[in-house]
Amino acid sequence: MHKDQLSEMIGGWFVGDFAPVALRTDACEVAVKHYAAGDYDTWHYHKIATEVTVIVTGEVEMNGIRHKAGDILVIAPGEGTDFRCLTPVTTVVVKVPGAKNDKYLRQDE
Repeated sequence: MHKDQLSEMIGGWFVGDFAPVALRTDACEVAVKHYAAGDYDTWHYHKIATEVTVIVTGEVEMNGIRHKAGDILVIAPGEGTDFRCLTPVTTVVVKVPGAKNDKYLRQDE
């Protein structure tokens, strides 16, 4: 057994093919992310990975639709979304597979 600290990971990502990491794998990527009310991630999509986001606490808006604690959102490859925090938010995010350089913004199309 080894021990790491989430605070030492970049952006909450602790499983994947990057560093620092608690478990290195290209099979998936996993993060616990904390946001302040008003935080915003711009619209993006993945060509390869499916992204699963669990809203653990708080309330968000994605593509103009509100989601709350307990909601699980599965975003398929090619499906895009933005992410606006309406309250302080904690999420768990899983990307399968852990595809490097697989994040595309609108202007990347």
